[in-house]
Amino acid sequence: MRLNKSRGYTAFLVLNHIILAILAVLCIFPILHVAALSLSSSTAASSGKVVLFPVEFNLKSYTFVMQNNDFLRAFGVSVLRVALGVPINVLMTIIVAYPLSRKKSQFRAKTFFTWFFLITMLFGGGLIPWYMIIRETGLLDSIWALVIPNAIPVFSVILLMNYFRDIPAEFEEAAYMDGAGHWTILWKIFLPISTPTLATVTLFSLITHWNSWFDGLILMNSPTNYPLQSYMQTIIINIDPTRITQRDLDLLKLVNEKTTKSAQILIAMIPIICVYPFLQKYFTTGLVLGGIKG
Repeated sequence: MRLNKSRGYTAFLVLNHIILAILAVLCIFPILHVAALSLSSSTAASSGKVVLFPVEFNLKSYTFVMQNNDFLRAFGVSVLRVALGVPINVLMTIIVAYPLSRKKSQFRAKTFFTWFFLITMLFGGGLIPWYMIIRETGLLDSIWALVIPNAIPVFSVILLMNYFRDIPAEFEEAAYMDGAGHWTILWKIFLPISTPTLATVTLFSLITHWNSWFDGLILMNSPTNYPLQSYMQTIIINIDPTRITQRDLDLLKLVNEKTTKSAQILIAMIPIICVYPFLQKYFTTGLVLGGIKG
C-alpha cells in the first residue's frame, strides 16, 4: 500500500512539473519574443524572421525610445503616480483594516462599515457617475485623479483585516495593561509582525498603479499628462502622424514601428520585474495568512 502511494505521489509530482513547465514557457515566450524584436533590425522584424533570439542585433530602437520626450514624460507621470499612490493605498488600508478587525464590543459600527466597504467592491455606480464625481471635485487632468479615487483598495483591506484578526489577543491585552492605546498597539505591535501581508498589499498596489491605463485616458484631457500605460495604449492602437518630428523620421529609417513598440513595452515592464523579486518571498505567505478568517 505504501509502495502504491509512493508511485502515485511520484507520478503526481512529475505531472505537476510538466504542467508548470508548460505554463512557464507560455508566460515567458511572449516576453522573449518582444525582447528579441526590440533588439533586432527593422528589416528582420518586418520580414518575420525574429522569434526568440535577436536577428541583426542592434540598440537603435532603444535609442529612438529614450530620445522620445513623450515616452519619457509619460514614464515620469507613472513614477509620480506610484510614489504617491502606493503609500496612500497602504496607509489607508492599515487605517481601515485595524478598526474593522476589532471585536464588536470595541467598535459598535463594525458591521455597518464592513458591509459599506464590501458593497463598494461588489457594485459600482457606473462610468458616468464616477467621471462626474471626479470632475466636480476638480481632480480632472491632475495626478490626484489617478490616486485619490482608488485610495482604499477594499480587497487589500480584507486581507489585512483578516491577518489582524488572527494575531493572538494576548499581545493586545498585555499592551492595554501597560497603558498602550490603539495607535500604539497598531504601529508598534500589529504592523511589525504583519510584514508578509503588508508586502502583499504593497505589491498589489504597485502593480495596479503601474499597469492602469483606462483611467488615464478618461481623466486626462491633455496627452502630456498621460501615465505610461495610457501613452503605450495610444501608440499601440494608433499613431498620430502630426506628432512625428524630422528627427523621428530620420531615426525611423533605421528602426520600424514593430521594434520601437517592443522596446517601449519592455522598458515599461522593467520596474515591475525589478521590484517583484524583493516582495515575492512575502507574497504567498501574506496572501494565505490574510485569506484565513479568524
